[in-house]
Amino acid sequence: MSRYLIELEPIAREAGALLLTYFDRHITIEYKGDVDLVTAADRASEKLIAERLKAKWPQHGIVGEEGTRTDTGAEFRWYVDPLDGTTNFAHGYPVFCVSLALVRHDDELEVGVLYDPTRNELFAAERGQGATLNGNPMHVSKTQRVVESILGTGFPSHKRHQNPNIHFYQQLTLHSHGVRRAGSAALDLANVASGRYDGFWEFNLNPWDTAAGVLIVREAGGKVTRFDGSPFRLDSREVLASNGLIHGELIEHFNQILAGRDIDPLPSPKEYAKSRS
Repeated sequence: MSRYLIELEPIAREAGALLLTYFDRHITIEYKGDVDLVTAADRASEKLIAERLKAKWPQHGIVGEEGTRTDTGAEFRWYVDPLDGTTNFAHGYPVFCVSLALVRHDDELEVGVLYDPTRNELFAAERGQGATLNGNPMHVSKTQRVVESILGTGFPSHKRHQNPNIHFYQQLTLHSHGVRRAGSAALDLANVASGRYDGFWEFNLNPWDTAAGVLIVREAGGKVTRFDGSPFRLDSREVLASNGLIHGELIEHFNQILAGRDIDPLPSPKEYAKSRS
């Protein structure tokens, strides 16, 4: 394990413990716009993380979801999501995490750590060194067909009517073993890496949402691209992650949906009730 991971894991755990001190008591909730939330916990966690990172690696840049920006021209840059799953957190739903990633030259993912404090699960990866869950080697699933797969996806917290994902959700629910919507893109990616999900997709994510999780998926043996199979970059506005075995089939489903084909009509309530009898 490199010095980065040795020193980064305690930072993620400390931030996670801080989040838990807010979780079971009243917290201040503000609105960025529409229903996009930010809480006092987000800001406290980001402040703690930024202080720890600056103390250990003062020459590195930091880009945090809640506004931390330091030396953005640095060769190495940290992407920080101090609380991925803010809406879950604000409503008392225990699915959220801390996400930290070190990136070189903007797109070379070097180190990634995700910490889920409610389950005490720490997902970690370093480029070329594999991925771990609580220190144990972790690998993607071996499922070979979408019809046998469990998938994950996410929806935006605002302007949902402008997001096309409901059409993807409908079709892939019908063609897979099920689709889950947990509310934390970082944990969704971790679930692909650990084999709990066979695939995950989402629109309109930011680098702090994806950087750590993408590296962890890759180091666990999975594959990450855009929806059309082209290389994923941190500035990509869409992400498709899988165990690699179902990746081509997922892309074909996406192509069909985008072309207006492969659209199954919904049964009427009466037809559905009859099919269940």
